[in-house]
Amino acid sequence: MRHYVNDVSIVFGGAAGQGVQTIADGVVTVLKRNGYHVFACTEFMSRIRGGSNSTEVRVTAEKRRAYVHRIDFLFALNEEAIDHLHERIDDDTLVFVEKSLMKRSADDARFIDTPLAEFAKEAGKAIFSSTVAVGVALGLLGVAPDSFFDYLAEQFAPKGEAVVESNRKAAGLGYGFGREVAERENIRVDLEPAGGTKDALLLDGNAAMGIGAVAAGCSFISSYPMSPGTGLLTFLAQKSNDFDIVVDQAEDEIAAINAALGASYAGARALVTTSGGGFSLMEEGVSLAGVTETPVVVHIGQRPGPATGLPTRTEQADLNLALYAGHGEFSRVIFAPGTLAQAVEAVQRAFDLAEKFQTTAFVLTDQFFLDSVAPVARTEIVRLPIERYIVKTSADYRRYAFTGDGISPRGVPGRGDGIVKADSHEHDESGHLTENFGIRHRMVEKRLRRLDALASESLMPETFGDIRSAGAVVVCWGSSRGVLEEALAVGGREDIAGLHFSQLFPLHPAVEGMLDGKRVHVLENNATGQFADLLRREFDVTVSGRILKATGEPFAVEEVVTALEEV
Repeated sequence: MRHYVNDVSIVFGGAAGQGVQTIADGVVTVLKRNGYHVFACTEFMSRIRGGSNSTEVRVTAEKRRAYVHRIDFLFALNEEAIDHLHERIDDDTLVFVEKSLMKRSADDARFIDTPLAEFAKEAGKAIFSSTVAVGVALGLLGVAPDSFFDYLAEQFAPKGEAVVESNRKAAGLGYGFGREVAERENIRVDLEPAGGTKDALLLDGNAAMGIGAVAAGCSFISSYPMSPGTGLLTFLAQKSNDFDIVVDQAEDEIAAINAALGASYAGARALVTTSGGGFSLMEEGVSLAGVTETPVVVHIGQRPGPATGLPTRTEQADLNLALYAGHGEFSRVIFAPGTLAQAVEAVQRAFDLAEKFQTTAFVLTDQFFLDSVAPVARTEIVRLPIERYIVKTSADYRRYAFTGDGISPRGVPGRGDGIVKADSHEHDESGHLTENFGIRHRMVEKRLRRLDALASESLMPETFGDIRSAGAVVVCWGSSRGVLEEALAVGGREDIAGLHFSQLFPLHPAVEGMLDGKRVHVLENNATGQFADLLRREFDVTVSGRILKATGEPFAVEEVVTALEEV
């Protein structure tokens, strides 16, 4: 008997354009509506058609937000998908494939001949094969197809009842085949519905970031499209009429950040979204924001570099880029959410701190995070109050006035009697160009002084396990949160605690005490350990080990469990 208890990994693989994502979306939506914990993540090649892409859907009894290397059921829409995923296929993997499409021998007992095209044709058209595949998956899992029928009615009602009925027939044929295979192969799947996911929001990282931006009062977004940061631009463009957001698809990245700075100067809450390669062109704009003390939020969807690198893969290698971007020295704040709910909150905090401290706030995500899908309970979503920090100017207004906390009163043109000057040169309190050494010293000091206040408002890291009694601490940041949390739970090591940072800079001073006397290991999806270096720089932390990966793939739970055995 093949017995799966409360954790099933299903992978759908095929060429771009074959409907891999459509199938996965249907499975995830139906399982969520039935109250199951689901998590989906996608890997794809940089092409519109062809290649080999895959989406993993995990169904679990406990909330999980991580990728596993293991495949229990593989739905291969072509033979190339089997070749592409061969390292993840083992003796326990069942492969569902139309054997007529295969050139190699398909006598392997693990290969189940799955007549997707035949059932689709029986239902009416070849295009219904995606619906058949969802039905087969639900049949294998033993999940009644009723909610899938409802889902199909919602999706295809505009196309008429005939299309809805054809899809329902395709789903029924697939479901019957899935149940038949489960009985024939003696497959038993025991899944405990979580219940609470039925009314949850089904989000990906782009939607979570977009919800955070809307909640923060974002009124302007500019971008030159670059994956994986483009999804946020697309989301906000779709919502722009509902929430009065000006959307600017700029001619290049330099124009994008300069447009955002212009909008912010006029009083808008401005956002730029890009990837590492695009942000490289924005660095001069970041310096301009620094010297003019203009608030702006920059989203960097990380992907492997250098240069074009692997444009559709994932990595956490742009921390140093954000940390040291721009010439000169000035303040900044950097967030890196680890959950979809954290993303909603982090974007709101980024807008608030950027405006309050008149600085640049970065939000770092990556392809794995942005393209992952999971239910988010409405109660998990934090809505922060919107507070504007704009003053009405008087006739003697000075934009860069020296103050005790280093934050000058910020006015915008047209609100009050004062003239709001902005100068990219060093300037005096009123905004006039100056080369006075004394004023220069005070201005540099003023712009940096707010870092202390930013640090005092920094988010504390989340802990997994008892950090007080643990001898070793494994640190992670951003999208690596889910894999570390699960690996610690699976490994059962009570002598190791986990620490996840969703704010990377500035770090809260109390972090130093949390790490004092511990053996510190840092897990991050890059080749050198950029956050490990930051911890050493900020707190003189001795890093005992670095768990690193820079292949373009996310960490798998299995490899982190193995790595923890050596901690």
